[in-house]
Amino acid sequence: MDKIPPGPPPLKGVRVIDLTRIIAGPYCSMILGDLGAEIIKVEQPKIGDESRAWGPPWVKEMSAYFISINRNKKSLTLNLKHPQGIEILKSLAKNVDVLLENFRPGTMEEMGVGYEVLREINPRLVYCDMTGYGTDGPYRDRPGVDVIVSAVGGLMSITGEPGGAPVKVGVPLTDVLTGLYAFGAIASALLLRKETGRGQRISINLLAMQLATLINIGSNYLIGGIIPQRWGSAHSNIVPYEAHRAKDDYLIFGVVNERMWKSFCDLLGMEELKDDPRFSDNSRRIENRQALYEIIDRKMAEKTVDEWIPLFDQAGIPCGPINSFERVFSDPQVLHLGLVKEVEHQYYGKIKMVGPPATFSESKIGIQSPPPMLGEHNQEILSQILGYSDEQVQALKDRGII
Repeated sequence: MDKIPPGPPPLKGVRVIDLTRIIAGPYCSMILGDLGAEIIKVEQPKIGDESRAWGPPWVKEMSAYFISINRNKKSLTLNLKHPQGIEILKSLAKNVDVLLENFRPGTMEEMGVGYEVLREINPRLVYCDMTGYGTDGPYRDRPGVDVIVSAVGGLMSITGEPGGAPVKVGVPLTDVLTGLYAFGAIASALLLRKETGRGQRISINLLAMQLATLINIGSNYLIGGIIPQRWGSAHSNIVPYEAHRAKDDYLIFGVVNERMWKSFCDLLGMEELKDDPRFSDNSRRIENRQALYEIIDRKMAEKTVDEWIPLFDQAGIPCGPINSFERVFSDPQVLHLGLVKEVEHQYYGKIKMVGPPATFSESKIGIQSPPPMLGEHNQEILSQILGYSDEQVQALKDRGII
């Protein structure tokens, strides 16, 4: 079969105004950009997205944090406290497909650019607001901070060692998942628009996202009334399924069915465990998990991680080392997949970043451009989209509107 040459990215031709900052919104718009959409990132003049200042480390004056979630974007600085800044935003809204915002609920309406106003300007607009707790209700005006929402929404109550203090997840996972879901919702609305010719409003909030991602743990409570506890690396419903220390370091594995359990006993050289009534099925292993852990710990200490992993692979049991970041980014599979990309910036030089995790058989996707300098594309956006002359752009700059 002949190889089909890569075609255009699937969202080529889609134009997005991104009024968001920090994490969830920028993560969403970055994915839209990975898939070919043109992203106009609107930022406050002289300050920009707060995450620009979240260093060290830095690439010159740009933080590594900002770099991680702001590729594929054009930066337009726009003073939305000035009437002419609002008029520019309205003009842009006529010429885009999607608008993303994560202001405090009601802010866009106060500025005169809420959904109802923008829908009149552009009936095809897909408008997505992202908030901490929703656009109404008793928590409406609370700021949406990932770690706080993960606490309110239950994630921190189940994260940490048994009997220990609650801990946050190592990355702002609620923000990231909210960005991912928003991306899917926007893409779905664009698909529907092809049939109806109309855009619509999408509202997504961190608290709703947090509860939606509790999956089996939330279901255990709703159906069985089970109050979850912190399990460390262990699993509440499957045993053995946790990290254990080998001779030199930790590894983690999961025995997810009875066939694997028998193979696991053979792997350990402890066939007698198959007939031990304490461990005869998963329910009994859950009841007697501590006794089983002690047996496994003693056995794991006999070999190194690198000695154990091939044995688990041969037995068909999921297993892996708990890698440091040095090992993560030198892992042979990570290298084979080419997940780390290097992009050239005209001012910042070479920048390394993790690229998109998906590939398309007939479309080229990925890093279209490096993260922008603040206001880097003011001239391009205003002149090419709105038809402003050089003199008009300079006048806007002189008046502090851009």
